[in-house]
Amino acid sequence: MTTKNALKKPVVIVGLGELGGEFARGFLRCGYPVYPVTRQISMDTLSQHLPDPALVLITVQEKELHKVLSEVPAIWQDKIALVQNELLPRDWQQFDIHNPTVAVVWFEKKPDMVLTNILYTPVFGPASSLMTEALNAIHVPTKKLENEDELLYELLRKSLYILTVNICGLVENCSVGELWEKHSELAREVAHEAIKILAWLSQTTPSEEKLIAGMAEGIADCPHRKCLGRSAKSRLERALTYAKEAGIAVPKMEEIYQKYCAS
Repeated sequence: MTTKNALKKPVVIVGLGELGGEFARGFLRCGYPVYPVTRQISMDTLSQHLPDPALVLITVQEKELHKVLSEVPAIWQDKIALVQNELLPRDWQQFDIHNPTVAVVWFEKKPDMVLTNILYTPVFGPASSLMTEALNAIHVPTKKLENEDELLYELLRKSLYILTVNICGLVENCSVGELWEKHSELAREVAHEAIKILAWLSQTTPSEEKLIAGMAEGIADCPHRKCLGRSAKSRLERALTYAKEAGIAVPKMEEIYQKYCAS
């Protein structure tokens, strides 16, 4: 007999770090059992025991994402949700993953630091209501997107923000607010080059003015956040690799790499 108190389907989380831990807290508060994929338990093994979860949330680091997506069991393909930085449709499309749920995460959580909200976290996809429910449970403001065009803009905006402030942070180890106020020429140069790379990666022609304005909203919402992150060098190296592959000139990024990263 079905009752309003029937158990909810479980949520699987691949990558239970700081970000995954916050989502786990949200799902648990909403009454969803949470099962992590760990080094001791593979996705294949867990999928045999949980063939029909409510969601399979992948929260691994950007450098690990493609390997994980290539190993997702077929039975979970229509359950995937993604939350990584620098995420674009090509990242999941190359693995024949169609219509995943995507959250463009703007909140920040690090060890020994309380959760900090920046802007809101837009969500799109078949499990957007479930993701929104979990985010609301941990007091993260969200916005459900209406279509794929809105999602692409939000993904590009977040990628532009993280690339620009991280790469500029290698030069000026300051807050994002100070970067935009005192070093805007540097920030705009890097952002201009980043947009060219993002346009190539997304096979679109986004409005540079709109993306920079959107990035500025993120900066203004949390101006005291530090520019420099632990992944800054790898982000720059990845951007340079893309630029070389696409034949895009990125002189400012090249200059920053040679001056601050090359050994």
